Amino acid sequence: MAKESCDGCGQGVTIAGGISDFWSLSRDKTEGLALELADGSEWFLCNDCIEQLPDDRDVTAADVRDLPEWTDG
Repeated sequence: MAKESCDGCGQGVTIAGGISDFWSLSRDKTEGLALELADGSEWFLCNDCIEQLPDDRDVTAADVRDLPEWTDG
């Protein structure tokens, strides 16, 4: 099971699948997604941060930076 840090809150996020899970038959779920936003920026965000993004307009990098848990690095 691989992990990657959320670009929004910095939390370690489980990424299911890939070669590391091939023989283990792990049933763990991915806890985030890589997103390309309307302004062309790319972010890896955990499910909790994704849920906080606006759903009434196109999301941009500024919206990610406006997340309450956002950390710069």
